[in-house]
Order: sequence, then structure tokens, then C-alpha cells
Amino acid sequence: MEPCFLTAAAAAARIREKTLTSETLVRSCLERIAERDAEVRAWTYVDPAYAIAQARELDKRPVTGPLHGLPFGVKDSIDTADMPTTQNSPLYQGHRPAKDAGCVAVVRQCGALILGKTDTVEFATGGRKALTRNPQNLAHTPGGSSSGSSAAVGDCMVPLAFGTQTGGSHIRPAAYNGIYGLKPTWGAVTCEGAKLLSAMCDTIGWFGRSVADLILVAEAFRIRDLVAQKAVTAKGLKVAVCKTPYWNRAEPAARTALATAVERLQKAGANVEELDLPSRFGSLYESQMTLMRGEGGVAFLPELLVHGDRLHVQFREMAENKHAITGAMMTQAYDLAADCRKAFDAMFESFDVVLTPSAPGEAPEGLHTTEDWVFNSMWTVLHVPCLAIPCTKGPNGLPVGIQLVGPRYSDARLLTIAAAAAPVIDAAAGQSDPSATG
Repeated sequence: MEPCFLTAAAAAARIREKTLTSETLVRSCLERIAERDAEVRAWTYVDPAYAIAQARELDKRPVTGPLHGLPFGVKDSIDTADMPTTQNSPLYQGHRPAKDAGCVAVVRQCGALILGKTDTVEFATGGRKALTRNPQNLAHTPGGSSSGSSAAVGDCMVPLAFGTQTGGSHIRPAAYNGIYGLKPTWGAVTCEGAKLLSAMCDTIGWFGRSVADLILVAEAFRIRDLVAQKAVTAKGLKVAVCKTPYWNRAEPAARTALATAVERLQKAGANVEELDLPSRFGSLYESQMTLMRGEGGVAFLPELLVHGDRLHVQFREMAENKHAITGAMMTQAYDLAADCRKAFDAMFESFDVVLTPSAPGEAPEGLHTTEDWVFNSMWTVLHVPCLAIPCTKGPNGLPVGIQLVGPRYSDARLLTIAAAAAPVIDAAAGQSDPSATG
């Protein structure tokens, strides 16, 4: 098997054992990009010679950090000192930040090699869509705004990549591309150096092709309580199934995926119950929209003042408060979210994890949309960690996933639970042939 098809965890183990070099892995990823990216269009910037030079340097050093020698993709809304950060905006073409974003600095210091920048919806928000197409069906969206990162990992061009989430920009693309993704607890990973939209919602996460991949990156970010975790099994796991207040917007594919995940977990011995959230949780989608638009107005005011009409109308409308967000509306949204956070955390006295849809269904046709984030925004504004797991295929043969959700700062526990649950939920785990992608 070509090294590019290895999971990050498998590649890291071979690098530690000295049966694989970073250069060999990077060359394999570059060959995959050369073969596939003219169609998939996941990348905005790759410098092959520079990537190989970085890999050779890492091969000269002893293996220390958990990500040593592993190529990493970086969403083009996150700053990199040695590569352009364009935000997919005509206003920032060729822009070179002075230093790495905090998350990029962390993975570099833990041994990762930044392979390149991945395409994004403009400012990771709206405006221009990414050119990226779904690797499993080029006529369909890969989701967004983390379009390029999710497609690059899904198509085995890179084992790991950063995404971001304000509404559903991380978990939904993971589902559409049939990969794993972790959106950590809000505040668990620094957002310094990433384009800010909503200070209350923005979260940086990462994609991989297994739970073990996600754990590697969690180790680099020193996610709280990770070392203290003890392995669990699916048998006896207490799972609460939450259809959410937005179940009427779930397509048949999402309903089937959730039911399938439940059936597989029950057969493995998990105890499954339904979770009906209090009625006030049904207003969290609107609260997230209010906060995103209200705080987005603050975030894009400098852009408006500097660039004026050159700024895309969607961002101008936020900066000019065309949505008429009042102070009272902001306060009400903040207070509702704070109230629901405490209530949701308290629910975990009776179960271990929440199982819920990760997207309305499979990736829709067309690049004009990244689809609805209604099954993500509630969890984002609650600040809880979310972990995407592939589950089934939809009517068009495209992936449909679910997500596991825990209380705030239970990231380490969620990863441990996912390690036990993923082989049960994802029937293809360890069996699929990555070379068949596309």
C-alpha cells in the first residue's frame, strides 16, 4: 500500500519504528495530489520542493513529538508564516502573515510538516465558495467551510488537516467525506491567528481517518485529562440518542444512519436510551445565528472600513448590521446559551455520551452550497466537544455520518469512548480500500 493511504497513527508508528521516512510519506502524498487535485481542487498552495526539504530535515532529527514527520494540511483561513493565507478572498491574494497561527505553531513544534494550504469558503464564513469538490462524486459538495481540508484527508492526499467551526463547518464536511473529525471544547485550542467570525462560537478542530489519528493531535494540544483515561468497551456503554429539536429537517439518509448506529451499538452490548431536550434548546439554532451575525459585524468592521465596497456584500451586511441585531438580542442569545450549557452538562449524570446526526443527509449535488448546519450549530454554541464518525452510505452512494457529543471539557473521555464505539458504528473501519476512492 502506498504510504499516502496510511492513517496518521499507522504512519506515525512506522516512522517511530524507522520502517518509513517522512520524505517517503511526503513524496507519496505529493504524488496523490498530482494525480487527483486537478479534479478535487482541495489545495490553494503546495510547494513540493519545500515540503520534501522539510521532510528531509525531520528525518535527520530524533523522533520526539507525537506528530513527527507527519504531513498536515492547514485551512486557508489559518495563518502560516511560510505560505500565503488568502482567506479565499480577492482582498488577500498573496497575503503573507508575519507568523504562524497558534495551532500551526503547536503541531510544528510537535514534529508535523505543513504540506500546504487547503481551500475554504471565503473568510471561513460565506461569500465565495471553495473550488473543492467531493472526492467520491465530483458533482457533489464536500461541505464547508472546511472544504479543502476535509476533501484532502478523505482523498488520502494528506493524513491530517485543520478545520474550523462556527456553525457546522468542521463536523458536516467530515460526514460528507466519510472521515473522522474532532471539534474540541470551545477554548481548548487557541484560535489566535485564525480569521475570527464569532468569538463565542469559533473553534479549531482537526480531521483524520481514524480515532487514533484524532488522539495523536489531541496529544500535541495537551488536551486536558488525556493521560488519565482508561480504555472502555462498547458493552455497557450508556448512550443517549438525541434526534435534536430539528429532526424534521433530517433526510431519510440521516435517519437511517442514526438508526443503524443505534442498532450496531445495541448489538455490541451498549445501553441506548432516547434523550429529549427541554424546549428551550430548540431556540439555540437561532441564538447561534444571532451571535454569528452580531459578533461577525464586529469582526468585519475593520474589513469594511479598509476595503469598502470591495468587501463581499455578505460581510458588509454584517458590518453594517443589516440583520438588525440589537443589544437585547445579543444578551438574550448569550444568556440562553449559558443556561443551556449548564443544563446539558448536568444530563451526563445518567449516560456517557450523546449520539446525534452530523448532517441532514449525504452531500448534496452542486458546488453552490455547503448545505445546512442545523445539526451542528446547537452543539457549537453549547461549547461541547463533537466527534464525527462515518456510518453508512446514502442513496447516491455517498457517506453519511453521525457524531458523538460530550459535556464541556470531556474531550479526552469522548476520544476514549469513540475509540470503542467507532469500530462498531463504522462498519468499514479497517476494511475499506482507500485506493478505491474516486
